[in-house]
Amino acid sequence: MRTSENIAPAMTEKRLGAVVRRLRREREWTQEQLARRSGVQQAHLSQIESGVRANPTAVVVKKLARALGVPVGELLE
Repeated sequence: MRTSENIAPAMTEKRLGAVVRRLRREREWTQEQLARRSGVQQAHLSQIESGVRANPTAVVVKKLARALGVPVGELLE
């Protein structure tokens, strides 16, 4: 059974992935296009969007925010 300490990070990762996916789709970009614009590998981006990638670094989150043209905080809502 998961403890509450383990649940919160997993929920945050899934939310981050959902926000990145939504913003990317709003721009009608493929994962490949966002990967190229952000400098994040497409496989890594795919893992983030699916919520599989645990604890993406602040650098990666910042790169994605910059490429999507939003404040970092918007990705973490």
